[in-house]
Amino acid sequence: MRRGIAATALVASLALAATACGGDDDSSDSSGPVTITWWDTSNATNEAPTYKALIKEFEAANKDVKVKYVNVQFDQAQNKFDTAAGSKGAPDVLRSEVGWTPAFAKKSYLLPLDGTEALADQSKFKSNLIEQAKYEGKTYGVPLVTDTLALVYNKALFEKAGVEAPKTWDDLKKAAATIKDKTGVDGYWGSTQAYYAQSFLYGEGTDTVDATAKKITVNSDAAKKAYGTWLSLFSGKGLHKADTTADAYAHIQDAFVNGKVAAIIQGPWEITNFYKGSAFKDKNNLGIATVPAGSTGKAGAPTGGHNLSVYAGSDAAHQKAALKFVNFMTSAKSQATIALKNSTLPTRDDAYTAEVKADPGIAGYQGVLAAAQPRPALPEYSSLWGPLDTELPKIAGGKESLDKGLSNAETAIAKLVPDFSK
Repeated sequence: MRRGIAATALVASLALAATACGGDDDSSDSSGPVTITWWDTSNATNEAPTYKALIKEFEAANKDVKVKYVNVQFDQAQNKFDTAAGSKGAPDVLRSEVGWTPAFAKKSYLLPLDGTEALADQSKFKSNLIEQAKYEGKTYGVPLVTDTLALVYNKALFEKAGVEAPKTWDDLKKAAATIKDKTGVDGYWGSTQAYYAQSFLYGEGTDTVDATAKKITVNSDAAKKAYGTWLSLFSGKGLHKADTTADAYAHIQDAFVNGKVAAIIQGPWEITNFYKGSAFKDKNNLGIATVPAGSTGKAGAPTGGHNLSVYAGSDAAHQKAALKFVNFMTSAKSQATIALKNSTLPTRDDAYTAEVKADPGIAGYQGVLAAAQPRPALPEYSSLWGPLDTELPKIAGGKESLDKGLSNAETAIAKLVPDFSK
């Protein structure tokens, strides 16, 4: 990061910190309600209105608590919270991406939630999501929404071509060629982002690292095979060439929702945007299948999502109010409301009401959650995708070989986890 950008980020972080719990405005006062600050990292346009409405509902039922809502851009939130928490000025509640939770817990920024009001319904949540919110045996987040990747496809184009949702990557190649022949559009467009390539690793029974063995595996034989398969899906009949531009995500999404490509790998955070496209005005045209399997015969996709975490630096009154708020926001009723309004996936089974499951997008993604693979409780894990986000576009764009790119990624990852062997 250039110094000028870093300085700008720091100023923005401190400005946000001024609105958090550390300010004089938010100190507890026996004559009035306690005001807590929530940093929400959801989409400000599509998702935030739902959360704002729930805050009003919470405040109406809890006259002793006020919630100051701050929407923080997702791609800036991790660094901003890190800066604010280090200076004792963080918000009382953070919508934390699951990969951030152990990293912040390691720094003692988050309050352990075991035995608190926030986790009063712990048994109702999916156990793997609770496990993913833990660090060194303690729970530091309550799962608010979950997600995973799936193969999403245009049912009409698949039916016109006479193909079914592929079970393996080889099946996908064959289907893509047939779709191109029968419909004239590409059958599949892949991403060069590391997160979207994760399923290829799982399909070969490997990962970027082996956290248990403390070993870097991104350049192993299994990983090379996985990324080799990933690379092969950018060339061939019906396979769209790699887009290595800064706007690649938007290009892929636009092509899919408007029927210009038959299938992509995507997560449920785009459900509402799928429905805005011309190809999915009929929501039932959206097909959702488990990501194809690799040579192991098993399919796997990364588990994502967000937890609500409580800042450990808040005083007792703010923490008590924050715990009450987290319990409300993650309740079955609130999660069902969020799912219906935002088309996101609940983290507890009792929130999957008949009304919620009537949305074909939600029902479809619920059906592929069995293949979701939780991340290891490694604070540095999410940062490991950074080196790959640098190297994979170069590989896909033909600017460097697969071996060279993975070797570069291995060297960079070794600096992030210096106690891991190669």
